Amino acid sequence: MSTFGTLFRVTTYGESHCASVGAIIDGCPPGLPLEPQDVQTQLSRRRPGQSNLTTPRDEKDLVHLQSGIEHGITLGTPIGLLVRNEDQRPRDYSETDLYPRPSHADWTYLEKYGVKASSGGGRSSARETIGRVAAGAIAEKYLKAVYGIEIVAFVSSVGKIHLPTSVCPPLLAPAEDNDDVEDALSPEFVKLLKTITREEVDKNIIRCPHPETAERMTQRILRAKDALDSIGGTVTCVIRGVPSGLGEPVFDKLEAKLAHAMLSIPATKGFEVGSGFRGTEVPGSKHNDSFIRKADGSMGTKTNWSGGIQGGISNGEDIYFRIGFKSPATISQAQDTAQYDGTAGTLAARGRHDPCVVPRAVPIVEAMASLVIMDQVLIQNARKSSAALLPAITTLPPTMVKPTAN
Repeated sequence: MSTFGTLFRVTTYGESHCASVGAIIDGCPPGLPLEPQDVQTQLSRRRPGQSNLTTPRDEKDLVHLQSGIEHGITLGTPIGLLVRNEDQRPRDYSETDLYPRPSHADWTYLEKYGVKASSGGGRSSARETIGRVAAGAIAEKYLKAVYGIEIVAFVSSVGKIHLPTSVCPPLLAPAEDNDDVEDALSPEFVKLLKTITREEVDKNIIRCPHPETAERMTQRILRAKDALDSIGGTVTCVIRGVPSGLGEPVFDKLEAKLAHAMLSIPATKGFEVGSGFRGTEVPGSKHNDSFIRKADGSMGTKTNWSGGIQGGISNGEDIYFRIGFKSPATISQAQDTAQYDGTAGTLAARGRHDPCVVPRAVPIVEAMASLVIMDQVLIQNARKSSAALLPAITTLPPTMVKPTAN
């Protein structure tokens, strides 16, 4: 469906070439200072036409806050926001009246609903993510103000070009009986996760925080563009400052909600948290995160193979994960395929398309991460507030009760 979240609920609307796209956000706490620019910053990072690596569709994506706010303060009532589609060219998609585009959603939407949007992929278009990004910016402002939470995503690979310190398979597989596997997180990557900022990410158009790799990625995307082709990649995201205790086992574990959120983004094909698939190569004796007492007196872990989540619940360490985006389905090369009636033919799609989606996917990943954490914060706070009304627990052993619990 088109609604995400339990207590912080976001409903998006709109198709690629309709009059507008946007969202209704229900459950935003009252009293949050909020101005259009708080939302516009992230929308501008997502918008098309930012560089020669993206679609040339010229949309300013200016947000209009419609409700739920007065004098720059949220009221606690539903927030409506709207972004108009200005650079519409539905005529560019006349070929899709005859052909379902290979690996696109034209065919499956028609099979599901019995009718489909005539242009641009309709709801399957990345235009739909505008509402997500806007809602995520609002959630993120609350999380930053109340908890100091920071969410930063960046491009970690394009095609076969990987950020050197990212979690990726070794070029040469180790011997089967050799358990001396290197840490999934190199010291350089650990430092990157702890210190990376959006300002550093945005220093280049590819949004990879490693200049040499960013240049190679840029050339790879340009090569795909020149060939009227496309290429995929991955985005890594880190969430810093998350309080422990978030997540709703067993079916709504924190990593399950993050996976749900990330795999709902268009063009996604994979998700891994913490050590991910690399962790399957490591024996438990090397993979386990030992507990330590930190300098500030709090409990923590010596390593972070778990990616900040254990048992489906946040443990207070940095949460990090990686998402795989496929090569965009719509390309301008002529492709042998079939028409809707099964007649063989050749499709040469027109329109304006991204040769690689990962640079523009960065703020979308950040937004969906914000929505998940915001929802889980509200759920956990409701539980804690309800528990605080009960008498203090005095009948259980001390090891069964958190010392600060009432």
